[in-house]
Amino acid sequence: MGAVSSRLPVFPWDKLEPYKATAAAHPGGIVDLSVGTPVDPVPERIQKALTAASDSPGYPTVWGKPELRDAITGWCERRLGARGITHRGVLPVVGSKELVAWLPTQLGLGPGDKVAYPRLAYPTYEVGARLARAEYVAYDDPTELDPAGLKLLWLNSPSNPTGRVLTKDELARTVAWAREHGVLLFSDECYLELGWEAEPVSVLHPDVCGGSHEGIVAVHSLSKRSNLAGYRAAFLAGDEAVLGELLQVRKHGGMMTPAPVQAATIAALSDDAHVTEQRARYAARRTALREALLAHGFRIEHSEASLYLWATRGEDCWSTVAHLAELGILVAPGDFYGPAGDHFVRVAFTATDERVAEAVRRLS
Repeated sequence: MGAVSSRLPVFPWDKLEPYKATAAAHPGGIVDLSVGTPVDPVPERIQKALTAASDSPGYPTVWGKPELRDAITGWCERRLGARGITHRGVLPVVGSKELVAWLPTQLGLGPGDKVAYPRLAYPTYEVGARLARAEYVAYDDPTELDPAGLKLLWLNSPSNPTGRVLTKDELARTVAWAREHGVLLFSDECYLELGWEAEPVSVLHPDVCGGSHEGIVAVHSLSKRSNLAGYRAAFLAGDEAVLGELLQVRKHGGMMTPAPVQAATIAALSDDAHVTEQRARYAARRTALREALLAHGFRIEHSEASLYLWATRGEDCWSTVAHLAELGILVAPGDFYGPAGDHFVRVAFTATDERVAEAVRRLS
């Protein structure tokens, strides 16, 4: 166990526990805005699909049933504008975090290979590199990276934690650079359907990739768009050769999406109405929290998409965490996402309407 723990950073959320205790002691109870966990019900049609497939005694396949691949390819064409996606160009995964953490290992990366990710980023990109014993580097502009030894480049748009959205031109420039240098590009697009002040674009859009998926893979999740974090439903789409290799590795590892979850995913990807309804809920919570934070003296940067507000009072992030904890509000310190976030906090708007209203009242 010592060898494993020495390869990994300290689990950041453990550091938040004392502040959580302070917030929980507030007379009105805690308002937990620290994590992006969905709190609204799973849409009824998805629950019914899961239940109807509950009598599934046999093993599912790693590649998923053909109907699942149909749903994924259809969604990619309809929602992302992707062209020419076939069954060989999609792969279901057991939640996107599992994929992010184990991708470098599954790609066969190791010592001497480099993995790059944004300077402000979801910590699991670094964890994935560490698990593979690969090197890792954070960037501001991926096209300024040294390509020597670089085997995997992560993009994340919309960003967690900042909510920043990369433009078509920025994405196209990065795709061209990665192809020029033979670097595999994975684009984490799990918040793509949650754009507020910008319209997020996939790397699979023809204006970005030129109609070819060579060297690029998009990562998508149903956790946020469909409230399915508890189902662990996600998928990859893109380069058929890369996904074919990952399929073989994942077969050996038995990394199978459960059959009832496959059925639920088909139902979720075949319906846009529930996504529109959920977006409306989040939009109202976002507006209320944004206005309250601004009135309380915060400045908000980026945050044009995703489920978070990236906010600062111009002080060390832990001072801000402590200040809000005294009000019974728990947020995530920005340095969880890299040293560049040390003056920011990430405020999730995934709490219930009642809890969001209570946070607004306390901030006022």
